[in-house]
Order: sequence, then structure tokens, then C-alpha cells
Amino acid sequence: MDEVDWPFLGTEVLAAKMIPERTMRTLYRPVYPGVYAPWGISLSARQRAVAAWLWSRRRAVVAGSSAAAVLGAKWVSPDLDAELVFGNHKTPPKIVVHDDNLKSDEVMTVDGMAVTSPARTAFDIGRRTRSRLAGVQRLDSLFNATGVSVAEVEAVVAAHAGARDLNRLRQVLPLVDGGAESYQESRTRLALIDAGLPWPETQIVVCDEYGGFVARVDMGYRDLKVGIEYDGPQHWTDPKQRQRDIDRQVALAEQGWLIVRVSWDMLRYREATLIGRVRDAMRAAGWPVSRNLPTPPRRVVS
Repeated sequence: MDEVDWPFLGTEVLAAKMIPERTMRTLYRPVYPGVYAPWGISLSARQRAVAAWLWSRRRAVVAGSSAAAVLGAKWVSPDLDAELVFGNHKTPPKIVVHDDNLKSDEVMTVDGMAVTSPARTAFDIGRRTRSRLAGVQRLDSLFNATGVSVAEVEAVVAAHAGARDLNRLRQVLPLVDGGAESYQESRTRLALIDAGLPWPETQIVVCDEYGGFVARVDMGYRDLKVGIEYDGPQHWTDPKQRQRDIDRQVALAEQGWLIVRVSWDMLRYREATLIGRVRDAMRAAGWPVSRNLPTPPRRVVS
């Protein structure tokens, strides 16, 4: 018996005689009515999006965080409800349906599924995410995965000027930076900006005097050669990773860079310590307290 790709519609698999009904009931569980996945398997955000789309009998448009997952955004929580644009509001648990007016250029096809475009997905996530931090983190991830631009999102705003909760989008869109490669990098960058420090450049490539690659720094201030890097748990618990970090830090120091390292504990409980260390490093590099480095102008969403 061939392995069945999942999630799947039970009626289709049985009609195609791919597996017996008894086997389906034994080895697979209903994720949504009529849609099955293996027992004991936790669905990813993308798999849940596919399952919800199948529940709609392939008639819905995958939207919101589900669309972000399908478009390749990382760190989309599998605990979030699947989101669809669909006319049937009698939904099972873990599916949210939106009544959205989608223009033709706001929908694309990914692996046979109708999915909102990156710009439309950003428009919806920015409006519907209540937390400012979470909104920035989710949009950073989407921008990083798709390369969508602020201008493209602003074009969607202009086409839907009367949409609800645009103020939320206006709050977070100017703060988005697709260079962030993790939610914690987004949180670190936002902490620096909120503290009144200059807007840091992200993913800074550092080369030696011969143009050879030395390292890529999460974020920082190129003119001052001050970098800020978030270290996940593996940077502290994996001996090989730790040694690589030490060697990398030495190589950056040889190029005149001072690196401020950030941990989860520092972000959560000691943010003032983080800001103080970055300020101290910037001052040591010659940044006067009274002078700010150039900050990108705040983008205005019409």
C-alpha cells in the first residue's frame, strides 16, 4: 500500500481506493470534518492551512497567518487558527473565515491553492494583529520570506481605504524590516528604536581589507562598527556552536567591531541592560550623546 499524502479529503482517498476505510479510520484522525492527518502528528501552520483549504473543498482563499505560512514565512505558530476568505461561516474549531473583498491581483496560486498575495497578506496581518510587537514580528518574517515592499502594501491600503483597523497597520508598517531573521531579532530591533537609539541596519556584511567575507552581523551601526546579535539557546548549549561564535567574535574584533550579545533572558527581563550596553558601545566608538546617526524617514501610509 502506497503512503498517502496528507492532509487529505477522506472521500477522495476512499473513492480512489487508495486505502481501505478501516485503515483510514485506524491510522488517521479528522483534523477538520472530512479532512485527515496521521494520528500523533502535530500539524505545522502550513499543513493546517492546507487542511482548512481542503475543508472548503478547495473553494476558499488561504489568508492571513495561514497565507504567510504558505508563502514561506518562518515561525508562524502552528497554534494559530487557520484563516480563509470564504463564504461559509459555519466553521469547525481552529478555522476563522473572513468576508474580504479581494481584487484579482491580490490572489495568487501556490501549489494549486488560492492564496492572498504577499502584499495583501501583509495588509491583513498588520490590521488584525492586536499586539504591536507581534505585528512587527509577523510582518518582518513575511517581508523576509517574500521580498514584498512597503510600497506594495501601501498600494493595497490605497485600494481599500475604508477597511477596518487600518490604524494598527499604520502603526507597525513603518517599523518593518525584512532583514530580521527571527522573531527575537525583530524584538531586539524594536527595543533599540523604542529607546530612542538610531534605527539599526540589519544583516550587515563585514569584510576584511581585501574584500574577503568575515561575518554577517544581525544588526548594528556600520559607521561605528557596533553590532548587536541575538543568541538563541544553541549558542550557549552547543559546544561547537559556542566555539564558532568565539572564533567569529575574534575575527570581528580584528576588523574593529564591538559586538553586544543579546539573550532571551535579557530581552524579557533586562531590556534596560541591553540598551545601556549598546549605548556604552556606541559612545566608546565615538557617538556623542547629543548626536543621532541618520535614521530612515518614517514611511507614511496613506
